[in-house]
Amino acid sequence: MVIQPEKVCIEAADAAGAFYGRMTLRQLVRLCPDALPCGRIEDAPDIPIRGVMLDISRDKVPTMATLIMLIEMLAEWKVNHLELYMEHTFAYDNHREVWAAASPLTAGEVRTLDAVCRQHFIELTPFQNSFGHFERWLKHPRYKALAECPDGFERPDGSRREATTLDPTHPGSLALIEELYAELLPNFTSRRLHIGCDETWELGKGRSRSAVEQHGLARVYFDFLRKLKELADAHGRTTLYFGDMVWNHFQDQIELMDRDMVHTDWGYYRSYPYRAHGEKLSRAGVPFWFVPGTSTWCTLTGCNEAGIGSNRSAAQAGLECGAGGILNTDWGDHGHWQTLPVSFIGLAAGAAVAWHESGNSDEAIRAALDPHVFRDAAGVMGKASYALADTWTHVSENATASSILHQILFDGFACALPPNVTPVTLAAAEVHLEATVDLMHGARMARPDAALIVDEFRHNARMAITACRMGQRRLANDTGIGSLRRLAPDFEAIVAEHRRVWLARNRPGGIPDSLRIFEARLNECRATA
Repeated sequence: MVIQPEKVCIEAADAAGAFYGRMTLRQLVRLCPDALPCGRIEDAPDIPIRGVMLDISRDKVPTMATLIMLIEMLAEWKVNHLELYMEHTFAYDNHREVWAAASPLTAGEVRTLDAVCRQHFIELTPFQNSFGHFERWLKHPRYKALAECPDGFERPDGSRREATTLDPTHPGSLALIEELYAELLPNFTSRRLHIGCDETWELGKGRSRSAVEQHGLARVYFDFLRKLKELADAHGRTTLYFGDMVWNHFQDQIELMDRDMVHTDWGYYRSYPYRAHGEKLSRAGVPFWFVPGTSTWCTLTGCNEAGIGSNRSAAQAGLECGAGGILNTDWGDHGHWQTLPVSFIGLAAGAAVAWHESGNSDEAIRAALDPHVFRDAAGVMGKASYALADTWTHVSENATASSILHQILFDGFACALPPNVTPVTLAAAEVHLEATVDLMHGARMARPDAALIVDEFRHNARMAITACRMGQRRLANDTGIGSLRRLAPDFEAIVAEHRRVWLARNRPGGIPDSLRIFEARLNECRATA
């Protein structure tokens, strides 16, 4: 890009490059509305595939308006790959009982999104988890025979969990997946397919036990993946899968990995060993992407150390080890309680460091939030959102404990707290949350959803404040009837506001699941009144 007094010239190798040049120009105009500085910019990405994966199965399925807004926002940040994580949220013709209460995407809606993505130089890639995380299917009588452990399984801590994993030895498992692919894939123009296959916790503990005893866990796992790959091959797709089973169970058997499948390696903290894994995969000739995260799920208000940190580590190691892509994930575990704006920092940071890691310091990312994310002329919302995502620092010394406040709400007064979480730290976090929300009153965002963004942040802050109050009472052994009664107004407000802000961006299907814990807490409070 050459900016001269009389004109701006953009030269690019292809249409995508020209589009990114226009996005850079748009950002420059936002920073310098009266007059652009003359000069020359040469720019190109560090990482070829700069992706985002949005969880639309636990429990939020966004409206079309929300998804299109997100596509446009990501495109300005030069993201060129998008995956919508699906377990049960596509309206398969022959499987209505699975998605009936989920407000799923239809085939027509997917085709519309695919077209919008192509207009913005984003590849919309199908993601249908195809091995583990099948609990939304296996709980129905029609599919129970396909479960590895039809009646559930025991976890290492002695608790029981419902069936989640398909039986790879049952021919019906592959037949079901073949049917799903045949209906889903024609709606996407992408030549890729992500099949997930992560966290197959009970594999070898049920119906595949004899096969695992005879051939080994790795062989049984990879044999099923190869069969899934053959189904994808029949549709002309390159297969991507998650790599956690490799690193957790058989990283010494990398020779079993298919070199025609793309290994996607997820880790959601700065210290995740991306570089060590990338070196092993590169030496073995296995194509791979790195998968960091916004790390907002189960945090209520976000975690900059994990969200920005995991993306930076993934980008640094990816550039050094030859990763083909970075896939920045935004999950919704345990109710998807974080509202969308809580994830904006992680999404923007991931896009920035995947494009040019060394030119985007943490401070530069923070400075970019107001002009390019929130478009706040007052310079308030970027600072406030960043501060909210540092709330964990007031609660604990360890970023891996950034889920403590979420855990308090989820577990109630039975929650076990680490020693470094004290009444003093929780009180400090409460003060920090209230002060940060107060800052937001001064924002002047030039976004159509400006008022909603403030309400969403307030809602997540209210959840976190309530968790601080619960934690303080838990540590003071003040968990009797009086404490529950005093908390009733907090949970009444959370339940009402959660439903309202949810419906502003998302479909209604997942609300009952997401509200389940809040309503349980509210009922506990009311039962004592």
